[in-house]
Amino acid sequence: MLRYTFRKLLYGLIVMGGVVVVVFVLFNILPGDPARMTMGQRADVQSLEAVRKEFGLDRPRHVQFLLYVNDLSPLSWHEDTPANREKYRYIRLFKADEHALALKWPYLRSSYQTRRDVTAILAETVPNTFILAATAMIFATLIGIFLGVLSAVYKDTWIDRLANSFAILGISAPSFFAGIIIAWIFGFLLSDVTGLSMSGSLYSYDPFRGEVLTLRNLWLPMITLGLRPLAIIVQLTRSAMLDVLAQDYIRTARAKGLGRSAIIYKHALKNALNPVITAISGWFASLLAGSFFVEYIFGYNGLGRTTVTALEMSDFPVVMGSILFIAFVFVVINIIVDMLYAVVDPRVKLS
Repeated sequence: MLRYTFRKLLYGLIVMGGVVVVVFVLFNILPGDPARMTMGQRADVQSLEAVRKEFGLDRPRHVQFLLYVNDLSPLSWHEDTPANREKYRYIRLFKADEHALALKWPYLRSSYQTRRDVTAILAETVPNTFILAATAMIFATLIGIFLGVLSAVYKDTWIDRLANSFAILGISAPSFFAGIIIAWIFGFLLSDVTGLSMSGSLYSYDPFRGEVLTLRNLWLPMITLGLRPLAIIVQLTRSAMLDVLAQDYIRTARAKGLGRSAIIYKHALKNALNPVITAISGWFASLLAGSFFVEYIFGYNGLGRTTVTALEMSDFPVVMGSILFIAFVFVVINIIVDMLYAVVDPRVKLS
């Protein structure tokens, strides 16, 4: 178990290293001058050079990459100055002359536009996106498993055909298209009935009470984001349940006189959950990335909307930090899911 965990963590580090390389190369070959975007089109040459020097954009690409990796690494080498100690908040392990080997949290640098720490920007928006992704996944899981079980139990009936039609529709409709349709129907045409609006954040501002939790703004983006995983879960649950219900031990349980509910939910569903768990884990991480367009359509203040806005303004540190965070979530979730396999199904051995 320990060796397996160590190997998975090593693979995760290799994946993150590859993501760092790809992200850095990608955002350093894109057209556009971040300094010009920051200072405006009428900025003079001296101001542009000062901004490039501030963010290290005047150095060769390979030096920029090494400095970026040094900033991201928990174990890094920095000039030991009061400014760097405040900037990186590191624990000094070893000092040599003017430099120190330090232990710290990964530093995602600061925004070109606001000069704010990218970590602080993500800390404000990630919780909203996590709430959106978690509620969308809960909605998709509960409804998807329920419909999948119904579809398998009532195979080749109108219930089965209706569930399959819904699943095909959910898979076929891209999130950005479904979001526009859902916003138009339920947030505009039927807004008087539903009480929902086409756009709005999880927290709205009230002049007397300040920030107020506005859960009604969560419904439409939650449903939009959950449609595709719901459709996948319906099909996976149906397929897995049909396979399990055809097994010998299910026929034995029926022969012993066990009730239908006990056979379906206690014996069949438990053993059919492995592919569903895989889908849930993969989709939860994907929903963080998929929330980009959904948040933008519904004006929901989260990681996706912040990233799209930053990309429009060539605020690359914010975009790069968002991508690295999502990649980290993918890696962590995949490791956790591999551990859960052995808990859900004892037949799975970790080696």
